[in-house]
Amino acid sequence: MLRSETASDSGNLTVFKDERKQAYLNPKGADRPLISAIPSATLDAARRYRLGRLREKMKEWDCGALLLYDPVNIRYAFDCSNMSIWTMHNPSRYALILADGPAIMFEFEGAEHVNDGLPGIDEVRTAKSFLFFTAGNLVEDRMKAWADEIADAVKSHCHNARIAVDRLEPAPAHELQSRGFTLVDGQELAERARSLKSAEEIELMRWTIRVCEAGMARMYEVSEPGRTEREIWAELHFENSRSGGEWLETKLLTAGPRTNPWYQECSDYVINRGEMIAFDTDMIGPYGYCADLSRSWTCGHVAMSDKQKELYSAARDQIEHNLSIIKPGISFVEFNLKSWQIPEKYVPYRYSLAVHGTGMADEWPGILLHPDFDDKFSGVIEENMVLNVESLIAEAGSESIKLETQVVVTSSGAVRLDTFPWEEA
Repeated sequence: MLRSETASDSGNLTVFKDERKQAYLNPKGADRPLISAIPSATLDAARRYRLGRLREKMKEWDCGALLLYDPVNIRYAFDCSNMSIWTMHNPSRYALILADGPAIMFEFEGAEHVNDGLPGIDEVRTAKSFLFFTAGNLVEDRMKAWADEIADAVKSHCHNARIAVDRLEPAPAHELQSRGFTLVDGQELAERARSLKSAEEIELMRWTIRVCEAGMARMYEVSEPGRTEREIWAELHFENSRSGGEWLETKLLTAGPRTNPWYQECSDYVINRGEMIAFDTDMIGPYGYCADLSRSWTCGHVAMSDKQKELYSAARDQIEHNLSIIKPGISFVEFNLKSWQIPEKYVPYRYSLAVHGTGMADEWPGILLHPDFDDKFSGVIEENMVLNVESLIAEAGSESIKLETQVVVTSSGAVRLDTFPWEEA
C-alpha cells in the first residue's frame, strides 16, 4: 500500500511515500550493515564449481595452461582479490592454471598471505612484475625472467604448448611466443565458463542483490528536493562498502534534464521536486558478484506527470515482454526477432543492449537492441545463465526512464532475482 501526505513546502502537492521500499533496509536497524548468513560450505562449493568450469573449458579448447591477469577472472578462479581496481590498470598479480598440474597464484610481493586458506590454490608464488612504474629501464630483463618462469611451469606440467591468456600486452606476449608457445583468447574461454551459474553461485548473487536493494532503499529515502545527484549516489556506495561489497563500475545516476541523453555521470546538479531520478547500479558487491539494477522515480516521491507515466509504461512493457520470451534454447537471432520493438520516436534515445549476461561483472552474451543487432551474432540462451533485461525510454525533449532487472534462466523461463518494487505509474 502507498500512504500519502501533504508536503509542507509545496501547497496542495500530494507526496507519495512507498512503504514497500522501506522493507529493504536492514530489519535490525538502518544504521547497521547487512551481515550474510550464507554458510562457508556454499561458498566453497561455488569455488570448486568455478575452477572446475575453467578446467572444463581448457580441456575443450585443448589448452595446456590458462594465464589470467584480469582481477575479475582471478576472483572467479580462486576467489582471491587484492587491490582489484589498482591491478586493473597495473597488471602486477596473475594466476596460472595448468591442465595437468597445479593452480598457481602469483601474488603481489608482500601480500602473499591474502591467499591463505583458499582451497583452489595449490601454490602461491611472488609475482614477477615488469611494470614500467617500478621497473623503469629494467623492464626487458624482468619481463624475460617472468617469461622464463611461466615457460618452466607450463613445460613441466602440460601436454601441449597452447596457453590461453585473458590480457597481455604485445611485448610479454612476444616473450612467450618466442619460447615456443601458442597464445589463444583466454577472455572468451573465461567468459564462456562464467556464463553458466551453479545453484551456489545463484545463492551468492541473491545476497549481493539483497545488499544492492538495501542501498537502493537508502537512495529512495533521500530522494528529496535540494539533494545533489552525488549525494544520492553515495548512499549506494555506503551500503555496499559497509556490507562487504567492493566497487561500483559506473556513476550512472542523473535527474531531470540530465537523464537525456543517457550516460552522463552523477554530478553536483541539485534536483528539483518532481524531476525524474534515473540510475543504473553496476555494483560489484559481496562475494565479488555484480548486482546490475536500474530504477527511475520522482524526486520528492510525487505522482508522475502524464509524460513521465507514458515513458515509464513503455519501459515496463519492454521489460515484461522481453522477460516473457527468455527460455533455454532460444537463439540470439530468434530472441531479437521476438523482442519488443521500440517505437520510432524512442529509437534515437535508445539503450544499446536488450539483454546481457551478468556474473562477477557484466559479461557475455551482450545481445544488442534490435535496431543495432547483427544477424550474424550467434549463440543460444542456456539454462543457468544469469541475464539482465534492459530498458531506456526517452524522446525528444523528455527525461529518460531507465529500468533493468536481473534474472536466472530456468527450464521454464526467466526467474527474477531482484524484487525491489517498480513505481506505480
